[in-house]
Amino acid sequence: MALGKDYATQECSIARALEVVGERWTLLVVRDALYGVRRYNDFLVHLGIPRAVLAARLQTLTAEGILEKRRYQDAPPRDEYVVTERGIALWPTLRALGLWGREHFTGAQLRCFRHAECGTELGSYGECPACATVVPVEDVIMEPGPGLDPDPADPVSRALLEPRRLLQPLETDPV
Repeated sequence: MALGKDYATQECSIARALEVVGERWTLLVVRDALYGVRRYNDFLVHLGIPRAVLAARLQTLTAEGILEKRRYQDAPPRDEYVVTERGIALWPTLRALGLWGREHFTGAQLRCFRHAECGTELGSYGECPACATVVPVEDVIMEPGPGLDPDPADPVSRALLEPRRLLQPLETDPV
């Protein structure tokens, strides 16, 4: 029996969510957008994703209100993709998936997420143990962990070696 292309017969909120974010590359695009990646070429280089797939994913994420397409240059016309509130709401899912992946596959801490206000590393659910509060995404500092490659090849990965707040636009150095 062939696998269907959607979950139309499933009465389940997980199935409905997978209709939007369940494709292989989609959550990686959202992850990068939360990290501050906004430009098409930066997504392309950092993810190593085929152009047609990236274009389709960005179009879907924009149509679903997870990313917003904004013009940043008129001549020639160039757009960037900014995370919306709906996209920010995926942060707990990505955080949990990253922790699960570290525990069950990599074992190495590739990134560390801290509360900007006090510097405490976030707990499993995005909470600050010191402040006893769930930390809003814009108040999260991301730092490279000890398992991260200290000399990556692409400019996005190099820029992500510096501690930075999530959602802040990423500036890459040209190669």
